[in-house]
Amino acid sequence: MKVALSLLLVLLLPGVCAIAQAQPTRLNRCTDPQGQSVYTDRPCDSLGAQSRRPPPAPSGSTLQRDSLGSSCPRRLSELVQALHTAVSIGDVNRLSSLYLWGAVSDAGAQRILGQLESVVRRPLVDVVPVYPQQELDEDAGSAAQASALESEPAVRRHPVGLRLEQTLPGSATRAATVLGLRRQYGCFWITL
Repeated sequence: MKVALSLLLVLLLPGVCAIAQAQPTRLNRCTDPQGQSVYTDRPCDSLGAQSRRPPPAPSGSTLQRDSLGSSCPRRLSELVQALHTAVSIGDVNRLSSLYLWGAVSDAGAQRILGQLESVVRRPLVDVVPVYPQQELDEDAGSAAQASALESEPAVRRHPVGLRLEQTLPGSATRAATVLGLRRQYGCFWITL
C-alpha cells in the first residue's frame, strides 16, 4: 500500500509543481464604445475597447478621500469637503471615518453611529464654521465694550466646531447639527 501511495505521489508531483508555478492571469480594465467598464484577460483592442487606467494621483500636497482607508484630512478645507461628500451621498461609513473614536465605549459608539446615520439622511445645505464666544465683561457698558473692541487689534480666531445646516427630508424645515472639531495625530476630526 505504501509503495502505491509513493508511486502516485511521484506521478502527481510534476503536475502540482506546474500549477504552483503558473502565473496568475492578468486582468485588463477596458472601456467599451458605450462607456461601460469591461474586465478581460485579452487585450482591450481585441474587444474594440480602449485601455482604462486609474486616474492619476493628485499632485502636490492635496489629499483626496475617495475611499475608506486613505489619508486623514490634514487641512480644515479637506475635512469640510469630506463632510460634504459623505453627507451628500448618504454614506454613514464615510462620515464615521472622520470621527475621533479615541475613548468611546461600545454603547457610546452605537449612540454616535445612530446620530451620524440621522445626519446623512437629511439633505445638506451648508457647512458653517463655529467660532468660540468672545468673552466680554458684562458689567461694562456697551459703549465701553465697543471702544475696547475697536482699540484692540483683530485676533485671528480658529473654529472650534462645524455646524451642518440641513433640512428635514421632504420639507424645508431647518435642522442643524453642531460637530466638535479636534486636531489630533496631525489630522482634523469631528466629535459629537
